[in-house]
Amino acid sequence: MEKSEKIETENNSIEDKTSKDGSICGYESLHHLLSANLKPHLFKEVSRLLQGVNCGRAVESIALPESAKSLSSEHEFDLQAFHFDADKELTREPRVVRVGLIQNSIALPTTAPLLDQKRAIFQKVKPIIDAAGSSGVNILCLQEAWMMPFAFCTREKSWCEFAEPVDGESTQFLLEYARKYNMVIISPILERDVNHGETLWNTAVVIGNHGNIIGKHRKNHIPRVGDFNESTYYMEGNTGHPVFETAYGKIAVNICYGRHHPLNWLAFGLNGAEIVFNPSATVGELSEPMWPIEARNAAIANSYFVGSINRVGTEIFPNPFTSGDGKPQHTDFGHFYGSSHFSAPDASCTPSLSRYKDGLLISDMDLNLCRQIKDKWGFRMTARYELYADTFDRYLKPDFEPQVVSDPLLHKRSL
Repeated sequence: MEKSEKIETENNSIEDKTSKDGSICGYESLHHLLSANLKPHLFKEVSRLLQGVNCGRAVESIALPESAKSLSSEHEFDLQAFHFDADKELTREPRVVRVGLIQNSIALPTTAPLLDQKRAIFQKVKPIIDAAGSSGVNILCLQEAWMMPFAFCTREKSWCEFAEPVDGESTQFLLEYARKYNMVIISPILERDVNHGETLWNTAVVIGNHGNIIGKHRKNHIPRVGDFNESTYYMEGNTGHPVFETAYGKIAVNICYGRHHPLNWLAFGLNGAEIVFNPSATVGELSEPMWPIEARNAAIANSYFVGSINRVGTEIFPNPFTSGDGKPQHTDFGHFYGSSHFSAPDASCTPSLSRYKDGLLISDMDLNLCRQIKDKWGFRMTARYELYADTFDRYLKPDFEPQVVSDPLLHKRSL
């Protein structure tokens, strides 16, 4: 066999391995792949470049109670925990909060009765929520549309039956856990707005630690990319960029596709967010190279923490569909690659959860770091919002002309 043919065969084998079981060459995540194949001193340096440093050190893991570890082992979900420090201050005490992210696959085939599917997902996430609660998590965020398959790109309206009001079944299910564990919970659902003609929205419900509903935010940006043309079900949200002041800090929710829009991230920061959650549903073929970059960049640019959540698994639907991209009809969107992670304003980040297993990622974060990084870099002070506002004002007018200065000799003929 020629060398080039051998390399191609090996590459195809690697691609098959990744696509079939969701792993990366048999490893759960990039972090596991690198740690298993690099010498310790090389792995340390590569990790420094890939994950940054927090207060001069690598982001370190933290110990969790045996009860959480036992639940992880019994129910086979990935469990990881890390902490972000901040420098000690003379005028403020540390403001450490413990935050959790849940990623999960669906529990039953999409052909099962709708109510059975929903209740099976509830049962699946119960032990993961319990692990978060027993670990002392203060704020917990679930993935986008966690209470159903991600069916929006099939364009079939039967999936609308999963929709529920803000105070519906999923919220009632989580209210009990919020009270039990004194925990703020962010629940992204498919919302049915019964007060406005039963309109559907992609919504995140923010539940307070006393079991109360603090408020909601509706997805600002709706994708129309390949399979992910979700406007068949819902359109752009109408709630602006709310920041929710909770017992544990100021939080916001940038739902899924909004992570591709820098100004969406910016607006949450201008409203004072300290942690922004990005509950998502995205597949490897479409977005994986962007996944570790965009949220981390948002955390840096806006001086807040970001929690990125992606579901896991391949969801097979009963009827084939097409996407208008020339590809043959198919019954799934591809592999949802998990890889949930945290990013900090100092450019450090945690390793990611598994690409193919359910998981709970926990992080202790000192919110004092947000102000410290603002003081260090001065992004708010050095921004030129008045210039941006002027450009936006001109851009929104029908007679907008781009500010382009052309070389006067560019279009003259050579003599």
